[in-house]
Amino acid sequence: MTPAQRNRTAALLKASGFEDGPALTVQSTDGEIPHGRELSFAWLTGTVMTGLTSVLLMGAALYVSFEGQDTFSTAYEALQLITQPTDEVVAESNVKGDRVRPVAKTKSELEIVEASIRETVDGRALIKKQPFVRVRATLATSATALSGDIPDYDPVAMIDASQPVVTDADEVANPEIYGAEVEGEVQIKTSALPVSFVPAPVISDKIASDFVRLSVESVFGDGGAPDSNGDALLAYAPSDTGVRDLGVVSGEGLSGIAENVTVLPKTKSADQAGLGRSERVITVSGEFKDTLLKNGFDARTYEMVTASLRNVLTPERVPTGAKLRILMGPARNEPRLIPHRLSVYIPDTKSGAMKYAATAALTDRGNYVLGSEPPAIEFPAEDTEEINVNNLPTVYRAIWETARKHDIDDATTSRIVAMFAYDIDLTKRISPGDSIEILETQKDADGHQELLYVGLRLGTTTRELFRFRTDDGTVDFYDPDGETGKRFLTRRPLQGGGRLASRFGSRVHPIFKTRRMHTGVDLASRTGTPIYASGDGIVEKAQWVSGYGKYVELKHVNGFETGYGHMSRIADGMKPGVKVRQGQIIGYVGSTGNSTGPHLHFEIKVNGRFVDPLSVKLPRDKSLSAQYDGNFKQTIAQIRDLMQRDAAPMTVAALN
Repeated sequence: MTPAQRNRTAALLKASGFEDGPALTVQSTDGEIPHGRELSFAWLTGTVMTGLTSVLLMGAALYVSFEGQDTFSTAYEALQLITQPTDEVVAESNVKGDRVRPVAKTKSELEIVEASIRETVDGRALIKKQPFVRVRATLATSATALSGDIPDYDPVAMIDASQPVVTDADEVANPEIYGAEVEGEVQIKTSALPVSFVPAPVISDKIASDFVRLSVESVFGDGGAPDSNGDALLAYAPSDTGVRDLGVVSGEGLSGIAENVTVLPKTKSADQAGLGRSERVITVSGEFKDTLLKNGFDARTYEMVTASLRNVLTPERVPTGAKLRILMGPARNEPRLIPHRLSVYIPDTKSGAMKYAATAALTDRGNYVLGSEPPAIEFPAEDTEEINVNNLPTVYRAIWETARKHDIDDATTSRIVAMFAYDIDLTKRISPGDSIEILETQKDADGHQELLYVGLRLGTTTRELFRFRTDDGTVDFYDPDGETGKRFLTRRPLQGGGRLASRFGSRVHPIFKTRRMHTGVDLASRTGTPIYASGDGIVEKAQWVSGYGKYVELKHVNGFETGYGHMSRIADGMKPGVKVRQGQIIGYVGSTGNSTGPHLHFEIKVNGRFVDPLSVKLPRDKSLSAQYDGNFKQTIAQIRDLMQRDAAPMTVAALN
């Protein structure tokens, strides 16, 4: 740059406001006047510390929000006892929040019913009273710790659990209920009359002829001859009111239907949305500990919450009739609900009104501390529970949760689930008001009970199964038409049942992006998951098929065929003509052929036509022969009579 250019540039810079000045320095005393040219380490350090503090505070706030802090009581709310009037608390609760959830009454009864039964003991016919255990309950609308360790859904295990049981020939499958009620134990002895025995006459020939004459005149005459009181005589004996007609069923069947309840999902569907909060109002009907253990608490959390409540009350002395408000919320690492808050209300000895006693709330550290009283509510006479559509469990888990709540042993529950597995998609969510009824014998000296009846109501459909033993000693469960609950084909033939990824019907193909008919259902699962034969059959194909990848096709009886596509590997020994049994492994889940991920494409054909595997009506596995019609109908009538009887005074409990 020439001197002239340099001067011109300097003039332009000076005209625009720039000037030559001393360099920046950390020594504020350099020069006559600092002119703001010094650097302050104190100012720089303060600026950096302010920025770091702001970042840490914002990060902590985001961490608390995203880690679920809002699902627990804050430290201030948890430790705060009553510091403001109740009216103010109620006023604060009126701020706009989530939509109002429907509240339904929950029916949960475990009762004892008694009946006079006839049985043969050592060759003697005895009539005695026998108690039966009856359960009537709505299916659990949320999953808690009660069903945390239940077996995974496995079709093979269900096949084993639903097999008929062979008993001794002398065992009575169902109790023979005697029509008349007896007290104590009555022995029936039958003996032949002596040949020389002649009963004394109690009716003379004249009395008999008069009775016949009056009977004929009553039927064919003008209304019958009057007796001494002026009333017409009847030609028949009055009915014996002391014998109960076991074939008459009165009243309604399964109960527990939630009326006037509307369940609407939020912006997400129920399958996609996470668990939400709901509140239960429970009446203490037995021991305080048993009530909590049947409503979300486990042994560890029970000890924690009682340790907190001991500061203000004695948990063991909570009286029968007290009310509990249990706020349920999602657990952090498990797909179940846990108690977030427990409030205890004890009835006043004079007025009977519910008086607030104490609250224990769960903190973000996972322990329970004393909390403030929640907003007041009007306690209903029956127990209630908020229905949160996001919390509704599958049919499979709901049955397990309900059974454990009523102390039904796991072996019986496994059999109940297995009996319905061939007719119901157990992986679907229940609806509010779905219910179950169970009838069992009372426990014997070894603690063993026999399941006699189970009825499951889902929506508007009721399915009933009755225990019955045939002459060969085989005990199984049959519906009212005499057919077993088992189907000869399973609908989800892979380990764990898989996740329904695509249904049967017309759809846009995920690869070709054109609308095509989907001839089966896609059940997503991990690569290598075992695939079972849906039923007994013969292998038709076991090879690579275009589009299906590695594919197996089985032929069953009555024109049924099943196909299994996209396998990663076909099981050894699978070739045309080989016979397979239901539950046998025929291959493993993969993603071969036209597939976007590991899954089983399962299809059913009936007489060469594709049908929906999840909804097609499948033939029963077994039916009772006609020779058992009379005895089976009598069994149904007797069991339904027991289900309609009033409970004995010694009711075990009204579980909550």
